[in-house]
Amino acid sequence: MTAQGWLQIAVFSAIVVATTRPIGLYLERVYDGRITWLRPLEAGLYRLAGVDPDEDQHWTRYATGLLLFSLVSMLFTYVALRLQGALPLNPDGHGAVVDRQAFETAASFTTNTNWQSYAGEATMSPLSQMMQLGFHNFVSAAVGMGVALACIRALAGRRPGTIGNFWADLVRGTLYLFLPFAFVASLLYVQQGVIQNTSPAIVATTLEGAPQRIAMGPVASQEAIKQLGTNGGGFFNANAAHPFENPTPFTNLLSMLSIFLLPSALVYSFGRMVRNGRHAWTVWAAMASLFVVGVGSTYWAESQGNPLHVAAGVDATTTAESPGGNMEGKEQRFGVANSALYAVITTAASCGAVNAMHDSFTALGGLWPLLNMQLGEVVFGGVGAGLYGMLVMVVLTVFLAGLMVGRSPEYLGKRIGRREIQMVTLYVLTSSASVLALSALSVLAPSGRAGLGNSGPHGLTEILYAFSSTTANNGSAFAGLSGASYWYNTQFGLATLVGRFALIVPVLALAGFLAERRVAPETGGTLPVHGPLFLILLIGVIVVVGALTFFPALALGPIVEHLLLLQGRTF
Repeated sequence: MTAQGWLQIAVFSAIVVATTRPIGLYLERVYDGRITWLRPLEAGLYRLAGVDPDEDQHWTRYATGLLLFSLVSMLFTYVALRLQGALPLNPDGHGAVVDRQAFETAASFTTNTNWQSYAGEATMSPLSQMMQLGFHNFVSAAVGMGVALACIRALAGRRPGTIGNFWADLVRGTLYLFLPFAFVASLLYVQQGVIQNTSPAIVATTLEGAPQRIAMGPVASQEAIKQLGTNGGGFFNANAAHPFENPTPFTNLLSMLSIFLLPSALVYSFGRMVRNGRHAWTVWAAMASLFVVGVGSTYWAESQGNPLHVAAGVDATTTAESPGGNMEGKEQRFGVANSALYAVITTAASCGAVNAMHDSFTALGGLWPLLNMQLGEVVFGGVGAGLYGMLVMVVLTVFLAGLMVGRSPEYLGKRIGRREIQMVTLYVLTSSASVLALSALSVLAPSGRAGLGNSGPHGLTEILYAFSSTTANNGSAFAGLSGASYWYNTQFGLATLVGRFALIVPVLALAGFLAERRVAPETGGTLPVHGPLFLILLIGVIVVVGALTFFPALALGPIVEHLLLLQGRTF
């Protein structure tokens, strides 16, 4: 670890803190309907869809609209990918995407996961990148934001029994938030050298005289929205380690900031909308605390180097001639500090973009990115998804605290009853069941083991990471696992759908139940949901729930792998 590395982490963190309030104010105005500079276009979209944006919906209608929209758009993408070879704007002549990968890709991008079992530059045409994958990058992010806003409205209690309008949330989020932000980010990326075209691949001759195919495409526009919408994925197989996708230190910083800005700002918006800023900052502090611990742990682990190499006499210290630490799988341009920071940001914020190979991290270095996803990606999390996931944990914390003191639990004046806790329990159990059950099934099945690139505990970690990533709608991978098979394309596609919609429905039900509750005034026995005590309690519940659920699997994977490496043993 170096002072320069810590300075880079500190600068990133300071920018996130500085932008949280102004962007949060903008988010509040967008979803309150006070931003109107595209009102004619917005009104035209409502008329075209035949919806009334001012109609507040019951949670069941909100959920029905969300599920139908997602289903139709997913089917449209599947058909378009299967017909890719017959569609225009395909200068390299890419053929139809095979059925299993078309299903997985359609499910993955619909669910804001962007898991890819193919090399994007060798599989997808510019039309597919822009019209299908790019479309989902915008609307899946807007859907996640809408669900978070539905929860906020339920807690604010301004219109009892309703949680807003799905179609208005979808349109406003897309028009006033993601489109303008992505447009500006795209221009910045282009200025820095990220390519943006629809040209065919260029065949160049190397210095050795061999031909080399250099892919072209609309990279800057895809890069901007994939980060802002915490979608992840990448135009190139090398993702953000590719010089055409992430060419400079500034683009690296911009992409990391793009991932965190909206999830962080949304917490501030939440505080203003429920008129309890102190509680919002406590929630933000819980997220930030887990993030700092994650970055520090990962940076430390990667700075120590591979235990086998160190035991063999390799010097892992940083010098003027050597970057030190574990540089396997990392870009020389970014080094250990930026690679560790990027890995924690993307797994904390439900964004699968990577600028280093996570599979090449040390056992402990790869542990925290894996744990980030297994905690429910509540460490700021994906746009919208991070906040509503954290609110589920807040409700659980309030409920447990109420049990400890023998009082009926209340959260922001809303009593937490049987129905609310049933939805919280369903949310927690569904996520963990998807990860653990599908991982166990793949370990037992010959088709699952056939995709492993490693044996022993690291092979288990590869499978566990893959299903944690797909269920958490993250999309990053321990790429030693070959996911391009019927087994994994099907399993991963199903995991993304479960991780998105089987969690969103309980969240919307929870919001609907809370919206029906009358707001009760605080009394002397009301649990304060701000301050250091609640902060510690909330973090404790998050960690304990994650540890109780996943510790046995982690003990068999990265933890035992680290212990074996310390003994100088391989597997």
